[in-house]
Amino acid sequence: MNNFELLLAHANEALQFAHAPYSKLKVGAAVLTESGRIHTGCNVESVAFPVGGCAEHHALAAAVRAEGPKLRVVAVAVAAINGDGRDVPIPPCGACRQLIHEFGPGAEVTFHARSGRIERFPISVLLPETFSF
Repeated sequence: MNNFELLLAHANEALQFAHAPYSKLKVGAAVLTESGRIHTGCNVESVAFPVGGCAEHHALAAAVRAEGPKLRVVAVAVAAINGDGRDVPIPPCGACRQLIHEFGPGAEVTFHARSGRIERFPISVLLPETFSF
């Protein structure tokens, strides 16, 4: 199993813990850092939208908590299933793309794409113009 398959397996495990009573869309994310550690997160919904949060954001927060704010992200994997348990194509949202880029400007992002295949993209392709100051 390569790093991307391993990350996707961790993302699939994390989505099992998602709290998605409204959308029924469960999302899991796994982040691989330069240290070789993997951190995971899942989406959490709230009836008081937008109080919940994305799986990628939560995985990055777990990584920062574990390794500190100077960590570097190497790769991210995202997995999602709908209420019927079927894989859903779901790339990171714009806000999560920005966060991924800030912690890993060279990071590779893996997810189920609309093509039906598992795709991998550099974050710079997913977010070609980043916000910075």
